[in-house]
Order: sequence, then structure tokens, then C-alpha cells
Amino acid sequence: MPQTLRIRLVGAQQSWGTRSRFEIRDTEDAPTKSGVVGLLAAALGRAREEPVTDLARLRMGVRVDRPGTRMTDYHTALQVVSSEGKLNPGKDTVVSKRDYLADAAFLVGLEAEDLKTLQALQAALEQPRWPLFLGRRAFPPSLPVPFLTDDEPQPICDMSLEEVLVTTPPVVNVDESKFVTYLVEHQDGEQEWMDQPTSDFKTRSFRPRRVKVVSAPRGVRWF
Repeated sequence: MPQTLRIRLVGAQQSWGTRSRFEIRDTEDAPTKSGVVGLLAAALGRAREEPVTDLARLRMGVRVDRPGTRMTDYHTALQVVSSEGKLNPGKDTVVSKRDYLADAAFLVGLEAEDLKTLQALQAALEQPRWPLFLGRRAFPPSLPVPFLTDDEPQPICDMSLEEVLVTTPPVVNVDESKFVTYLVEHQDGEQEWMDQPTSDFKTRSFRPRRVKVVSAPRGVRWF
């Protein structure tokens, strides 16, 4: 029977890019699989060259409790060094455009058949080996990542991913009368996200995965 680990990603700034790595840095409207796997790897203390295929096998779903506001920063880098380790000739400065989400809040579910795997991840997130961040190193979470409240004392539930996303209380104060958006990894999903890690983060190799997107009243089962 599947088990699901609940984590909350809440912060003043978050960025979950899938398409760009250089002067233009995008963000999706919700956490990516690659970003969440990177957060788990940081909690476990894995180096960039260590494989993350075991973490990538977890089935992931996201509930958008607060979508936040899309913002853009402009950064100027001086004396840019090329990939060969030399100063870039004729290009003293590089201006980059970096998108991020301000004041967003998400519930993320990670489903697995193996309870021990989820328990190890919970322990690592409660006492991470390396600092956790929400897509970029400058964006730390503003609340503890494992979902724990007085009414919900355990972040691991003996339920399916969809059941957990629907029944878990909001991670922040929200208008519960409004519709909520769910993004769930599913083989019949209508969207394709290029964010499934295939090896490690040093090689940065990704493949597509299918994502089902649903908008429904909060607490109503749609599956």
C-alpha cells in the first residue's frame, strides 16, 4: 500500500526553473521534480556527482495553497569567466533576468511503497546535512519543511498521493472557499514537464514526465 510524505514549501521567494540556465532564468508556477529532488539530496548530504535516481522514483504531487506573485530581478555580474576559466573578452558585464515567485506556499506529496525510504527522508529534512533552499540557494524556506502541526503530528500518511493532497489542511492561512490547483505526476497527464532527473546533478540530465493538472474546490475528491 502506498505511503506519502508531506512537505511544505513556503518562503518569501521561490524559483523553480526548467528551461533556462544562463542569462534568462525562468520559474514554473509550482515546484519542479528536479527542484524537490535537489532539496531532498541537500537534506541527505549528497554531493552533486552522487546519483539521485532513487529519489527521482518517488511519485510527486503539488497542491497550490498560495500561488504567490511572479516577480523579476536583474543581476549584473562583473568580469565574467568563460567555461574555459578565462575572462570573457569584450564582455565586462553580463546582465541576467531572474524570475521568482513571491510569497507562494505549496504542499508537496511524495509517494512510495517503501515506508523506510520516506522515514529516512523525514529524518533528513528535520535535521538536514546541508541548508535547504527553494529552487535557489538565496531562497530559504520560512517554515520547517516537514508538514507538522498539533492536529497533524506525523508528516507520513498511510494514504495515496491524491488522498493526501486533498485531505491535508492548508499549509498557510487561505480562503478555503476558493478553488485550488493540483499538479500530480500521472502517466495520463496532459502536461509534459522536462524535470525528471536521470542521473546526478553534476551532469544535469533530465527527461520529461507527465503531469495531471486539476482545479477543484478545496477538500473535494476529484480522483
